[in-house]
Parts: sequence; C-alpha cells; structure tokens
Amino acid sequence: MPAVAFVSFRLGRHDGVSVVAQTWCDQLAALGWDVLTVAGDGPVDRLVPGLALDATEEPTQAAVADALHDVDLVVVENLCTIPLNLPAARTVARVLTGRPAILHHHDPPWQRAEHAHVTELPPTDPAWHHVTINRRTEGEMAQRGIRATTIYNGFDVDAAPGDRGATRSALGVAPQERLLVHPVRAIPRKDVPAAVALAEALDATYWLVGPAEDGYGEELRAILAAARCRVVHAPPPGSMADAYAAADAVAFPSTWEGFGNPPVEAAIHRRPVAVGPYPVADELRALGFRWFGPGDPAALDEFLRAPDDALHDHNLAVARAHFGLERLRRDLESLLERVSLRRGG
Repeated sequence: MPAVAFVSFRLGRHDGVSVVAQTWCDQLAALGWDVLTVAGDGPVDRLVPGLALDATEEPTQAAVADALHDVDLVVVENLCTIPLNLPAARTVARVLTGRPAILHHHDPPWQRAEHAHVTELPPTDPAWHHVTINRRTEGEMAQRGIRATTIYNGFDVDAAPGDRGATRSALGVAPQERLLVHPVRAIPRKDVPAAVALAEALDATYWLVGPAEDGYGEELRAILAAARCRVVHAPPPGSMADAYAAADAVAFPSTWEGFGNPPVEAAIHRRPVAVGPYPVADELRALGFRWFGPGDPAALDEFLRAPDDALHDHNLAVARAHFGLERLRRDLESLLERVSLRRGG
C-alpha cells in the first residue's frame, strides 16, 4: 500500500487548511493510500515542533527527513505557500528536492499586503505538482512561471442535519430568537464589524464561533463590547452541522479569502448566507450560487420573514455539482495519475 504524508504548520484543528487537508486525507485513504499527518502543532501522527507557526527554533533537516523517510508521496498544505514560518518552508523544500510531492496552495504571499515582499515562495522542483484552490491563484501562478492545477475544496453534500434545539438550548438562545452565526476565526480580514452590523440590522443575536488570532483580541473585545445586539462568542457545543442548524442565517462578510468554505457549507445546510466582496467569491458566485450581501440587510430580513425553499434547493444543487466528495475524488485520481512515485531516502 503506498503511503502519503500530509505536512503543515498545524493539522487536525478547525482552521480552513486543516479542514480541507482532512477531506484530502479521507479521500486518499478511500483510494487505498496509507495516510499519516506531520505538523508542528495539533493531534498529528508525527510532531515536528519546528514546523509550528509559533516555533521558537528552526526545524532541522534531519527531523523533517526522519518524519518523511518512509512515505512515497508528500502533500504540503500551505506551509510552502504562505510565509508564516520561512525557516520551516525552506527546510521542507530542501528535504523534498527531487521527491514526489504535491504543494497544495491556499494563500500565496502576493495575495496579502503584509506578505507581498516575500518572493521566494512558493518553491518549485521538477518532481513536484502544484495545486491551487481557485482558478484566480492558478492564473497568478502561471504568470510567475509555475504550472498549477485547480482542485476546488470538497464537501459532504449529503451531510446529516445538526440538532437545532439542543444547540440553541446549550447557547441559551430562545426558540424565537434570531441567530446569525459567523463561522470563522476572529482576524481582521473576516470583518467582524460588518457581521455585527448585519446582526444589529436584523435584530439578531450575533454568534462568533472562533477565537481571536493574530493579535486581534483587544480590538475584538472592543468591537463586541460596543455591539448593539446580543453577542455569543463561543465554539459550537457540538459539531459545525449543529451550528448551522441552530442558526437562522450565516454571516461571511470577509474582505479576503483563499476560498471561503462557509458559503458552501451554508448551501449544504440550507441556510441563507450574506457573503462579502472578496475576489474569489466572484469566481464561486459565477458557478451559480445565490447569496445575499452583508450591506443589504433588508433583503435578508425579508427572506427570513418568508423563507423560500427554492433558494436552498438551487444553492444545494450548485454545491452538489461542483463541490461534492465524488468530484474531489475524481480530481485527486486524475492528479495522482500524473505523479511519478519514488520513495525518498
């Protein structure tokens, strides 16, 4: 049985990269691969602390090589894409030189103003294949001389519905209380102020599920303290399916996303979603999704007063056509046919 290792800063968490990596892990396991995870943080099979986002020491080449010595293929999840730990990216790239690898790109440096000065990422090698999560990034890679393939994120489009009543009860939300869920980590580009403003306009309780990161804690506390609506800042007491079931609508007013899973998840769980004007949203919207805008609360309010199942049927059909796990598995099979396996030493 061939073995594949997934490598990143962190895996097994609730961040977008971890979630997407897990879908790839599941599909490759279903295709007969022996799957293991390697990261600097998280519940992984092999822990290499120097790979972590907050690592205090550089990872040694020997430590990385040892973690990957017995695998046939390595999938690098964003670690060689976004410059959050450059010593780790350099070390992983050196270890993988000449070895079969897939570099799965979520956030290249030029897409963030604070990282645009970094030009050494992503690295490339004749033995590697590059995969992007949207066609915009694929085109930008091509402009930089890197050939990439786009594979959209995959989702369980037949996911069982969550428990609305139990989740709302655990959160202390009354049966008739409007609940607007913002299913993100709290960082500036998620635009928490816009989500709070939408909740205020809808006379809804604002539920932020993720913690503050990237030094955003103090600013977040001020924003939530000034909110003119009830605020719940807590992780889901159960699963994310429960979170969507408990909510009446979904807020996703991000200014930038590499992809943005929540709008697709909202379609699967039959919830209306207000989506911000981040560039990749236009690419996804062009596939047929019908979303509300965070700056038009009146339209979303009208829908909540008189829901139309036709909208949910339509969005679920779009999700099923473009983002189902069967489509992901076909894309991965096609990709693997182009990968020449040779176990590294």
